[in-house]
Amino acid sequence: MTDPQIMLTERVQQALARAFGSEHADADPLIRPSQFADFQANVAMSLAKRLRRAPREVAEAIKAELSDFPGTVEVSGPGFLNITLDGSWIESEATRMLADPRLGVGTITPSQTVVIDYSAPNAAKEMHVGHLRTTIVGDSLARLHEHLGNTVIRQNHLGDWGTPFGMLIEHLLDIGEEAAVAQLEAGQGTEFYQAARAKFDGDDAFRQRARVRVTTLQSGDPDTLRLWHVFMDATVRYFNKIYSLLGVTLTDADIAGESMYNPMLQKTCDDLEATGTAVISEGALCVFPPGFTGSDDKPLPLIIRKSDGGYGYATTDMAAIRYRVHDLKAERMLYVVGADQALHFRMVFAAARLAGWLPDSVSPEHVQIGMMLGKDGRRFKTRSGESVKLMDLLQEAVDRAKAAIAERGYDEATAKEIAHAVGMGAVKYADLSVSHDSEYVFDLDRMVAFTGNTGPYMQYATARIRSIFRRAGVDPADAAGPLVLAAPAERALGLHMLGFGELISQVTAASEPHRLCAFLFQTASLFSTFYDECPVVKEGVDPETRQRRLALCSLVLRVLETGLDLLGVPVPERM
Repeated sequence: MTDPQIMLTERVQQALARAFGSEHADADPLIRPSQFADFQANVAMSLAKRLRRAPREVAEAIKAELSDFPGTVEVSGPGFLNITLDGSWIESEATRMLADPRLGVGTITPSQTVVIDYSAPNAAKEMHVGHLRTTIVGDSLARLHEHLGNTVIRQNHLGDWGTPFGMLIEHLLDIGEEAAVAQLEAGQGTEFYQAARAKFDGDDAFRQRARVRVTTLQSGDPDTLRLWHVFMDATVRYFNKIYSLLGVTLTDADIAGESMYNPMLQKTCDDLEATGTAVISEGALCVFPPGFTGSDDKPLPLIIRKSDGGYGYATTDMAAIRYRVHDLKAERMLYVVGADQALHFRMVFAAARLAGWLPDSVSPEHVQIGMMLGKDGRRFKTRSGESVKLMDLLQEAVDRAKAAIAERGYDEATAKEIAHAVGMGAVKYADLSVSHDSEYVFDLDRMVAFTGNTGPYMQYATARIRSIFRRAGVDPADAAGPLVLAAPAERALGLHMLGFGELISQVTAASEPHRLCAFLFQTASLFSTFYDECPVVKEGVDPETRQRRLALCSLVLRVLETGLDLLGVPVPERM
């Protein structure tokens, strides 16, 4: 099936070439949805200046050349082209979409290998709300790329190495392995860290032991590595509880933490220095990628090895780029990381280009994640000023959802299942419906509402369609076309559906899942109008009308369920 805007763009561009010459064939027709027709093309307004002709005259010339066109064109105002598509064309394309298992969503040819770096909690501390957005956005992008046929390699870049692990291992020994594992598995990583830190700051003997332990860890001492694994295994088991609760697709096989790159860091430094990409500056090994200057207008260094011989994030990130390009054969790399790291990643990417480790054929992209705010407009924290534990927040979302459906008469098991889906859907959809680089206010009351652009509203839309099929005694999969879109609400809904395939391609290419949310919300809103104006299974609806409206319901249901699944939002059967 054909996306209407893509079809219209091609037809108007062909008309431009016939009317004004081939040099205008690639002009953007500026086609937008219109309240006066199906679409409006505004190209005549911009092209008129180049042609030195009146905009309306240009619009009339374009209209005259729009041949073999499934619709009507009218020139309006100073030179707008109002385009109305034939209803038969919309019906034909919507019927083709209904019969297509992929709903018009194409595949990328040739497919790409896409590495997506997301979630990446710090193993030394509890997972908090700051990790929520990178986890949810990254997982949605992974789902989208896989749906389009790309090979996705997930990389959970855990903070699982470094000097803090000296004190963490010593604290583990002090309290005993069994007690430490129980605390870490219970999600008390922050408390564990704080206790270790307090001893490190206040106990000279403990501090000395911790420093020695860092050395033995970095040297690969077997007993120290065993203790490190005890700590990490317990921590990862807790992370997996959160991933399971959220329905995130990350697994242990996707873990590629800082420890993985540790054996590569010395060679990373040696190779950069040997090629002259990195130089010694004030005792540190630095890369000075061109175009980056500090407030003093001096070249800004990317420190690869500190003056004390230690490594930092830049070292690991440079090693990771080389590994992902050379070993994983990445063609596109998405770093779903906080917006505050923008300068760091620009410099890392530039340094990797300078070193020849990042060829032009590979696209590295920082998918910037904006900050989550509380209702007061400040960074989201508890009343005591601490970061909110992610598990606590998710459990509260489920509790709010359970309260919202408490009067609906479900048995305990069903209510529990629906509350979990609604709670997780509310949190995930609220995050994804906002542009990933924007800040947004975390407001559970608004998130779990069943009205507005919320996860529960979207879930309810799918549940309502399924209830129609239950009343009709028909399986949605058996509702076949052809579609006849006689009423205005049917026509508007069918026309909107046709944009789904192209939208998925655009959302994936631009890493903008919020646009998919907007499309799905509009779908649900148009369906609500259709539901109110076009009875489906009510008494008095003739069999033919009932059948074609059930077919339209089936198409909408599949689009909503497919879109929500690509976002990672669960869809309960009933609500």
